[in-house]
Amino acid sequence: MKRRIAREMAIQSLYQLEMTEVTPHQAVAMIVQESAQDNEIGVKHEHAEAMHAHVLEWVRATWEHHVEIDEFLARYLKGWHVERLSRVDRQILRLATYEMKYRDDVPPKVAINEAINLAKHFGTDESGKFVNGVLGQMMRDMDGASTTEAAKEETTEE
Repeated sequence: MKRRIAREMAIQSLYQLEMTEVTPHQAVAMIVQESAQDNEIGVKHEHAEAMHAHVLEWVRATWEHHVEIDEFLARYLKGWHVERLSRVDRQILRLATYEMKYRDDVPPKVAINEAINLAKHFGTDESGKFVNGVLGQMMRDMDGASTTEAAKEETTEE
């Protein structure tokens, strides 16, 4: 499965969730069906169906935690409010934050790089730089917190 395509489908599904009154399952099903039919993102029908469960997992978890994610994101938006971001940038930042904060199987640098690529593809000319700045600072802070935690654990073990 191509994670990049799955991320594209997840972003589109999250956008759909915010725009309409559908469930995560319905949003993902719509995007998977559209992707398989029009093949706009280069997905064969059988591959789109195979990605369905993975995309649904990302979308469901991101949406379930979106209030907490938005509060966390707000710390890194200098002069911006989450609700004032473009819908596309907001979904990209939410998905990347979910990956960085809640998943151990995706290295933060990979999540950031994928988010930048998605922002360049779906967002404005400035979206890539904006997403990079926000997520880069978030990663530095998270790395610093991890280092501090490890040092505390080492100290208590001695």
